[in-house]
Formats: sequence, structure tokens, C-alpha cells
Amino acid sequence: MYRMRKIITTTFITADGVMQAPGGPEEDTSGGFKYGGWMFPYGDEMVHSVLDGFWEIPFELLLGKRTYDIWAPYWPTQDNNIAKPFNSTRKYVVSHHPAELSWNNSVLITGDVVAELRKLKEQDGPDLWVHGSGNLIQTLLKNHLIDVMHVWTFPVTVGNGKRLFAEGTQPQEFKLVDSKISPNGVIIATYEPGGVVRTGSFTD
Repeated sequence: MYRMRKIITTTFITADGVMQAPGGPEEDTSGGFKYGGWMFPYGDEMVHSVLDGFWEIPFELLLGKRTYDIWAPYWPTQDNNIAKPFNSTRKYVVSHHPAELSWNNSVLITGDVVAELRKLKEQDGPDLWVHGSGNLIQTLLKNHLIDVMHVWTFPVTVGNGKRLFAEGTQPQEFKLVDSKISPNGVIIATYEPGGVVRTGSFTD
């Protein structure tokens, strides 16, 4: 039975909302960011178990060009439970400009990006997973294209950097559909978009 496939984001953020360079010091130093790799002290058995479960689900990747450029030379040299599905699956890369894509099974999305993403969602295939890709996420948020958000909040603040909810954020409610807290204090929450923001006041 046909169903429209979902766009699903998985984002690691600090307690003050920064998503920049969780994986390493050189991952993204733009803007003079110097706290790359902030997520690693908080890995524990639950964190690894939840992540391992992700790679067992069929998916295709939807990536911004900056994240793609970081990943393309890295993952083909790795041999682990993340690298194998990343290397084999189709990768859709969103870019404002024409680009050569070196990673196998990569497809460029450019031009009217929003229209192309809507078409992509209507195609038959596995769900589209977004990792990192901060600029792309702003476009997805602005155009209400995200179906599920996995937000992993780590107990650390860095003060500045690229934020998940930035210039693309629209007024919108979200429904919490799952949550758990790891022993090291990582809050793993899953949200689905809700309706418009309701206003009012608290009363006794």
C-alpha cells in the first residue's frame, strides 16, 4: 500500500540549543566555533543502543551540502555498523549550486529545492533521514516539511554556534511521542509536528 515517505531529522544539540560540530574539533569551525566534539563525553550504553537500533531500519539520506562534504571522504574509509548502511544507501544532497558528488549513489537536488523535496516525499521508497545539515533543516522547518524530529539534548552549554531552531523556525506546536533519559543525562526525545500555536494564560 502506498504511503508518502517521511522526512525524519536526528539532531544532537547542547542544552542551549547549539547543533554545530557535535562530532569532532574540525567538523565545523565556521564562525570561529571552538567546541567541536562536545557530545562525546556523554556516550553511554543507552545512547549507543538507541543509535544502533537506527541503523537496522531501511532509510535513505537527505543531506545539506556542508554535511555531505564532511561525510563523503570519511564514511567510505570506515567499516562499522554505521558506515555500511550510509555507504550503500541513496544519498540526496541539497545544494544551491551545481556540484560534483564523489560518494557513490549520491543524487544532487538543486534549483527549486522545496518543490523537489515535495516530489521526493511522494516517490516510493524508504523514509528520508536528515543528520546534521543545519541550513537544510531551516528550509525544512520554514516549509513544514519535517514529519518526525529526533532531538538529542546533551547536558552541556557552549554559548554560541549554529542552532537547531534558528531562522527557519515557524510558530508551531509539537507532540512528544517518545522520550528517554540516558544515565549520562542525554535526553532523547521524538516529536511530531502539531497544529498552530495556542495562546492563553495559566489559571489556578
